[in-house]
Amino acid sequence: MKNMSKMLKQLQEAQSQMMQVQEQLASQTVEGSAGGGMVKVVANGRHELQSIKIDPSVVDPADVEMLEDLITAALNDARTRADEMIKGEMGKLTGGFGIPGLM
Repeated sequence: MKNMSKMLKQLQEAQSQMMQVQEQLASQTVEGSAGGGMVKVVANGRHELQSIKIDPSVVDPADVEMLEDLITAALNDARTRADEMIKGEMGKLTGGFGIPGLM
């Protein structure tokens, strides 16, 4: 019974640490870009979009599809960077063990 109590306490501590990491990730940002930096997006560790910057030279009414592609690529780049940041922070918490459902 003593071991069960100790294990529950460890789980509660791990849960508390995970919540702290998630809060930290929400305040950390990553930047994704496309088109050589012509389109830049900033997202946080919760994958929430914070801002989009578009160089006016890529705004061509005759080629809206290119701008759409650049925005999509920049968003995907930011998401990938956020995933890497999350994986790194969660890896610190889990000691590098891949625990399903944490990422």
